Amino acid sequence: MGLRSSLSKPLAKYIANQQQTWMYNAPAFQNIWYKKLVNQAKNTAFGRDHFFKDIHSYEDFKQAVPVRDYEDIKGYVQQIIEGKDDILWPGKPLYFAKTSGTTSGTKYIPISKDSIPNHINSARDALLNYINETGKAAFLDNKLIFLSGSPVLDTKGSVPTGRLSGISNHHVPAYLRTNQLPSYETNCIEEWEEKLDRIIDETIHQPMGLISGIPPWVQMYFDRINARTGKPIKDVFPTFELFVYGGVNFEPYRAKLYDSIGKKIDSIETYPASEGFIAYQDSQHAEGLLLLADSGIFFEFIPTDEFFNENPSRLSLEEVEIGKNYALIINNNAGLWGYSLGDTVKFVSKNPYRLLVTGRIKHFISAFGEHVIGEEVEKALKYAMQRHPETEVVEFTVAPMVSPSEGLPYHEWLVEFATPPNDLQQFSLDIDKRLTELNVYYDDLISGSILRPLKIHSLPKNAFINYMRSQGKLGGQNKVPRLSNDRKIADVIVRL
Repeated sequence: MGLRSSLSKPLAKYIANQQQTWMYNAPAFQNIWYKKLVNQAKNTAFGRDHFFKDIHSYEDFKQAVPVRDYEDIKGYVQQIIEGKDDILWPGKPLYFAKTSGTTSGTKYIPISKDSIPNHINSARDALLNYINETGKAAFLDNKLIFLSGSPVLDTKGSVPTGRLSGISNHHVPAYLRTNQLPSYETNCIEEWEEKLDRIIDETIHQPMGLISGIPPWVQMYFDRINARTGKPIKDVFPTFELFVYGGVNFEPYRAKLYDSIGKKIDSIETYPASEGFIAYQDSQHAEGLLLLADSGIFFEFIPTDEFFNENPSRLSLEEVEIGKNYALIINNNAGLWGYSLGDTVKFVSKNPYRLLVTGRIKHFISAFGEHVIGEEVEKALKYAMQRHPETEVVEFTVAPMVSPSEGLPYHEWLVEFATPPNDLQQFSLDIDKRLTELNVYYDDLISGSILRPLKIHSLPKNAFINYMRSQGKLGGQNKVPRLSNDRKIADVIVRL
């Protein structure tokens, strides 16, 4: 056992014990954070505009602070860019995390000195929980790779600015830097395919212990290694034992990824966002991700079926119910207030509070009133893949076909298969059957002959890579939306 793995075990035990102090009493810690955040920001421009000094209860807070998205805080961010202090949070942000919005263009999300530990320590603690539970730490003595964006930072105003993964790269602990790959120079390459080839050059003969990244881009990394060597990943990297991922539901990728590796390995799911590190998988045995209730964020939840109402219910953590979908709202120590993250979550446990990420509040299909969400299409696909175990899916997206050239409207599934089902028609019917069981509105439309059963459009190899390349979003933290309520994405993919 090496020095890193030996030293990690007492630290892992310490962190796991510290976690016990809040994970079973999360609502109380959330109440502490709500009060602390309001008190610290009461003299900021936002705090004065929203009468923070007069907030004495959560009900007062909800009255004073509306739910908002980036467009609603853009004016405050612009003041920070112009050089003003104490706008959303005391002082100036340490960084802006640069993200691409679907309606807002480029977004600049503040990260403060107070909030950076949420991003960095949470990633560390996810690994330490794994070590404490399993006793496995040898991966720390081998090489670690984080497939991420460039660490090169620009400035917006006087604030260093870059992708969250690039910012995080600057805070990798010194004791891990010596076994971190790729090199800094390679990580700075902006063009994804050039960068990927260089990463392979640097890693292919190294003893890899941990590989981390968004599943489709890790799959692309594995595919290119396989093409270069003709070997499964387990033979190229015999010391590879832990896969860390986040950003998308792993299930559609699981079979192909493990097939590429050639064996099943342990994995850790994380839920990071530019706005904050929300949750991580703290156990290899319990379902769901542990909500980080003591990490600088006060969480709120809006039932998804009320989100677009004029006055939706707005709940604190202690008010949520198991099995119900909620839009996630955050308030944090970087100055985001009543901020709609855009994600939907569902709790599977309240002791402790563990959740699943079920989709995006704006990624749905309701062209006919069905309101099909991401969780439902992913469950339906998983059901069909279990019934057709030979099937491997690379990627997929779903869009409505409102005005077909003939026949009733339908949902079109654009799927890139690594291995197609032996019976594509039955595979389609199995997806449709499960979807009608999961969504009563969709069932009503099918049985009422308003919609016909879904159709699968089988796409050629690299269809989604070509689409992402055409959009300038190949690699890094970019993801293809699983659902769209229009055909803007679908029509481009079909044409390529």
